[in-house]
Amino acid sequence: MRLAPQSLLRACFMRVEALFNRAFGDQLNPFYQLGALAFFLFWVVVGSGLYLYAFFDTSVEGAYRSVDALTRQQWFAGGVLRSVHRYASDAMVVTMLIHLLRYWAFDRLRGFRWFSWVTGVVLLWLVFAAGVNGYMLPWDKLAQFVTQASFEWLDWLPGFGGTLIRNFIYDRSVSNRLFSLLVFIHIGVPLLVLLLMWVHVQRVPKARTQPPRVIVLSVLAMLVLLALARPVVSHEAAHLASAPVLLDFDWFLLALYPLVYVWSPAEVWALVLGVSVLLLLAPWLPPRRANAASEHNVVMHPGAVSVSTRVGETLLEAGLRAGLTLPYECRAGGCGVCVCTVLNGRVEHGNYQPSALDGAMRARGQALMCCATALDDVEIEIDVETLSAPTLAPQRHQATLSGIETLAPDVRRLWLTVEGGERIAFSAGQYINIVLDDGATRSYSFANAPHDNGRIELHVRRVAGGRFSELAFERLRVGDTLRFEGPFGRFTLHEGSAPILFIAGATGFAPIKSIVEDAFHRAIERPMFLYWGVRARADLYMATLAEQWAAEHPNFHFVPVLSAPAGDDDWPGRRGLVHDAMLADLPDMRGYELYACGSLNMIENAVPAFLAHGLDEGACYSDAFLSPHATDPQRPAAG
Repeated sequence: MRLAPQSLLRACFMRVEALFNRAFGDQLNPFYQLGALAFFLFWVVVGSGLYLYAFFDTSVEGAYRSVDALTRQQWFAGGVLRSVHRYASDAMVVTMLIHLLRYWAFDRLRGFRWFSWVTGVVLLWLVFAAGVNGYMLPWDKLAQFVTQASFEWLDWLPGFGGTLIRNFIYDRSVSNRLFSLLVFIHIGVPLLVLLLMWVHVQRVPKARTQPPRVIVLSVLAMLVLLALARPVVSHEAAHLASAPVLLDFDWFLLALYPLVYVWSPAEVWALVLGVSVLLLLAPWLPPRRANAASEHNVVMHPGAVSVSTRVGETLLEAGLRAGLTLPYECRAGGCGVCVCTVLNGRVEHGNYQPSALDGAMRARGQALMCCATALDDVEIEIDVETLSAPTLAPQRHQATLSGIETLAPDVRRLWLTVEGGERIAFSAGQYINIVLDDGATRSYSFANAPHDNGRIELHVRRVAGGRFSELAFERLRVGDTLRFEGPFGRFTLHEGSAPILFIAGATGFAPIKSIVEDAFHRAIERPMFLYWGVRARADLYMATLAEQWAAEHPNFHFVPVLSAPAGDDDWPGRRGLVHDAMLADLPDMRGYELYACGSLNMIENAVPAFLAHGLDEGACYSDAFLSPHATDPQRPAAG
């Protein structure tokens, strides 16, 4: 159970994160890098601050002059860095607030997580304090406003009795000694922040403190461009005899300050202390999650490694805490890298993107370790060689585009020859990730069989706005160089004796082609039925090859189906939805093994219908494509 605002905010995060996954890919989704981004922005603030401090005069008389000179006379360095310093501070506050809101929305603050939550709340207030203190140092009109408002507010506390604000009534009251204290605070508080940041992540197994390089460079570029477009400059020099009238205000760090002059100091303190207490006590406030009230034992294969889960702990967190080398990336249910198969016991699947775990995968008993929590003692299987050896990073290759063939108006076949004549070992049905110039990836299945791996065959369907597919149709030429990662995927033929049903939609034919040709090569005699569904006859771009298979192999049968055969009135074959055609021929699907590859819509409609007609859940394997994204557990975008 969650509060209504929590549920609403959680739904908003899931929707926004899905959009960012489509735009940037799950590996570059900033919502999956919030903690690491805050660390990075902290170092940007520190680095730029050190440069500014080298030219800063810590005297009252020299503070304004030194900052103004640094900004105007060194606009190309000091001026830019001053602006970067401010904007990075704002960005750090915003990132930390979103980070806090996300964890609250997903209720990831209870149980063992209370420590990270509480230290995070304290960190947020310390960052606010450091930022506010920084606005006092340039000693301009904005600094005058912030300083007077701060000390007037602090004066309400018992023991001060108005003694603080007296130091800011006349200009002569502000001494170099007081100003040196403000500088000392501005150095000391960030050092405390750094220490607490290190403490903050100690209970997070393998916490990431550095975002991907692409995000680092993008954030730096954004900060520099913002500094050039809207440089930060000083107001007039502070003059305590006159009150500031018009200020260039920073609402990210100073949003509380207008309240000091609208409310009484007591009301502002009540707000701050009240919010702080609520945040600090949030891990112990209702509503509680009823299904996370106990600990469980989890056995992980291969190796039958047993680990215990703490209350509310995900399978991934439990495994990482035990020192296992598990596959993972986003840790937020967006990429599908941490997929596992639940062999025994029950899990709560948690919150995840449908593109990372579709209904067919759940029907097969699969779950995402980063989101799933154990409801009983659980046994799971993970697709790795071992849980104790380091998980290897995907191997990257470079290849030459050695052939291009147009198979249909919107389908092209690409042939890749790997650099140095290297042959890539893969299993039929797997895929590779084409790496684009900015590091983003697009996935395509091998269309050739593993024994015929002198070149890699890919079938690329043109997708409107698809980054790689548009490139393949408009700009790529024979001789161009491409980079790719892989192979990946588990959409492969399983051993057995049951008749095999293949259902393909559009270019979902590509991995089916690889599997079928490999089955022929291995002399597999199991009956095979291929139902290929497309919109129009022209989309059956390799129907002749499938018909040839049927003519040469008695155990292979081919049924093409058109769903929208406009202009194909003379089409003699089947019409309608491809899964309806298969069910018409095979109303009882008990004893069959199904491999489905096509659009997510096709998979979501076909698989439940097949299961309702007797197909065993353990004999159903799918590779769903959400154009331009693929929903194989490890697939990134495919457009």
